[in-house]
Amino acid sequence: MALIRTEVSDHIAVVTMDAPPVNAVSTEFMEEMIAAIDRLNDLPDVRVAIVTGAGRCFSAGADIKGRLSRKDEAGAYWAHARRAREMSWTLIENKKPIIAAINGPALGAGLGIAVSCDILMASETASLGLPEVDVGLMGGGRHTMRVFGHSLTRRMMLTGYRVSGPELYRLGIVECCVPAEKLMEEAMKMATTIASKSPIATRMAKQAAQTIEFMTLRDGYRFEQNLTHELSRTEDAREAMTAFVEKRKPEFKGR
Repeated sequence: MALIRTEVSDHIAVVTMDAPPVNAVSTEFMEEMIAAIDRLNDLPDVRVAIVTGAGRCFSAGADIKGRLSRKDEAGAYWAHARRAREMSWTLIENKKPIIAAINGPALGAGLGIAVSCDILMASETASLGLPEVDVGLMGGGRHTMRVFGHSLTRRMMLTGYRVSGPELYRLGIVECCVPAEKLMEEAMKMATTIASKSPIATRMAKQAAQTIEFMTLRDGYRFEQNLTHELSRTEDAREAMTAFVEKRKPEFKGR
């Protein structure tokens, strides 16, 4: 039985983590997640993706039971750690924009999945947290620092504090906080808006966002200008400008 399910419709891929009861991140989970997200790069019909969890949990993080039963073979830890890193980078570096529809707790490795997406949306039952301090583990702090401030990040790391959906919205971490039954509806609205844009433009916008994050202002802006020049030579860019002048809806062809 697949732990990661993907459904595609109207240029939108919905990737559902389905590892009952809490979508814990096991070795098999990571391998399937990496494969599913990598595959999106090569699906021409997909312009945007939504990642969410089945049931009431987004992902409770590391599979603790699996860790206890796993044999401590030489090299096993390092291979596991590498898969965990690559799972996040698969999301970050994917060509397509990815929305996290955080339907419940996203803890530890689950938090890493959520904050590696481009746009975060939450239900009122959602939360982000780092419970590692309570289960003899570490990790997730660097991912958390990308979206949370200095003091709150350390509070989460040192105490296991979980930030609730409403608080995430108040802090500007997520784009919305809605009742659980409304979350996918809101995520689909966001995805539909993105899917209506030029797929070339959205791919380049994502490439710019994930590249300039660690650049200086001058180097980052220059990188964006170079992409602008590249984008301006596409048929989609010409169509976008022509449609703007003619006051009509553009028809993008992805070239």
